[in-house]
Amino acid sequence: MKGHRVVTAAVAVLALAATVGGPPRAAEVPEALVQEARGLAKTFFTRLKGELQKAIAEKGPAGAIGVCGEAAPGIGTRVSQESGWAVGRTALRVRNPRNAPSPLERAVLIRFREAIRAGADPKTLEWAAVVEEGGQKYFHYMKAIPTGEICLVCHGGNVDPEVRRAILARYPADAATGFEAGELRGAFTFVKPLD
Repeated sequence: MKGHRVVTAAVAVLALAATVGGPPRAAEVPEALVQEARGLAKTFFTRLKGELQKAIAEKGPAGAIGVCGEAAPGIGTRVSQESGWAVGRTALRVRNPRNAPSPLERAVLIRFREAIRAGADPKTLEWAAVVEEGGQKYFHYMKAIPTGEICLVCHGGNVDPEVRRAILARYPADAATGFEAGELRGAFTFVKPLD
């Protein structure tokens, strides 16, 4: 998946100009792939939320920190294997440095954040484009992740000290706290090579 994350700035600007802010309608964006990616985003989110709820119920918030670090990549791998898409998560403020955004993803995340600040519902924000990298075309889709109530346990502005210690033990460079409900937490990313 990391190989699909590097695109030129010129392509990024073109793709952003064509599609950020609402359902993609650019002529080069295949609607069937948009629909498929939306379904994958729903699958990923549903599985991840279920794992988080289960872990919090069984182990408490501090014990559930590993879900995003361990279970989420596993969920992404399973969704990738089931679908043939490269699946991941990214954010402007990451807990795990491996989830840092590519330049294109960063630009999309900034646009998502601006749209939310202007009153857009984060649950509706998505972006899609066909990008070219190394002579190969890829379909790239991103779906905004709003900060929900369950997220605030580990990502909020008032994280329990025990939870905060557990976070820092696993992620010493954590930059993913201080969020409020409804803010942009990040985005799910889906990439598929095109023939």
